[in-house]
Amino acid sequence: MKPAILGRWVGDTGEFFASRWHREPGVFTPAGGAYTSFGLADAEDALNTGLFRVPYIEMWEDNALLPARKFTAARTVARENPAGFADHEKIRALLDRGATMLLRCLDQWHRPTQEMLAGLAEELGRPVEAFFFVTPAGQPGLPLHRDDADVLVIQVAGAKRWRIHEGPADGNWRAGRIKDDEPQPAELLETVIRPGQVLYIPRGFAHRAVGQEGLSAHLSLTIREAGTADLTDALARHAVAGAGLDALPVTADALTGTAKKLLENAVRRLSELTPQELVDSARRHRMAHMPAATAPLSLTETAGR
Repeated sequence: MKPAILGRWVGDTGEFFASRWHREPGVFTPAGGAYTSFGLADAEDALNTGLFRVPYIEMWEDNALLPARKFTAARTVARENPAGFADHEKIRALLDRGATMLLRCLDQWHRPTQEMLAGLAEELGRPVEAFFFVTPAGQPGLPLHRDDADVLVIQVAGAKRWRIHEGPADGNWRAGRIKDDEPQPAELLETVIRPGQVLYIPRGFAHRAVGQEGLSAHLSLTIREAGTADLTDALARHAVAGAGLDALPVTADALTGTAKKLLENAVRRLSELTPQELVDSARRHRMAHMPAATAPLSLTETAGR
């Protein structure tokens, strides 16, 4: 199957996988502009419902995550006072002074994005998540960091200057911020991304960005890959599958017998398992945790029955 959704952003997917995937960053300018399922108007709609709240929204300033109280408020609902609701005035004030707004996990609450990501995940055989960043001109977004994912950045408004640094030297690395006292990875690419353009950042390649012209907004798609922990879990699931074990052996002999049965089952099943089958199983398990694309609730349909 040709990756039709991915092709909207990178063009020739065969060339992309051969020359870019996991290897080097790149900028793409699709004919007619890059497709996006989410833009500033969608962000406005979400925030203006009055129901949007943490942890789906974060604010960052001076390379630090701001406490939720700085951009949220409590409400009175049925004589209770739940906190964490997005406060428009606080958010506007923070944006005016240069803070970055991050909307998390769009695929959990924005149906067009959920449907798009379900298709992309099916094409790639890997789970995908979506995030939306809004950064004022001249201001940094997140500090220099590595993501445990390949990232597609789709610029939807304004412009943003990106600096992409080299990836990990081996498999012993961690995702997250690169501290000032750590060795700084060499810079590979500096570029400005404008509306309709797409930036690809390979998994683990360090990066940071600064808003340029106008209010910069981009949709970030993170393509997650399985790790050693996922392989270990998949191995355990495969080893015990079909063993027909008792849940709670009563006696010591019964427990020993269950252990013997488990080992025999594991030896048989693992002897038939290939490395690629193990990787595929780990990936499928991670994909199963993506939000399910269920039919929308229709109260009018229900009322008309």
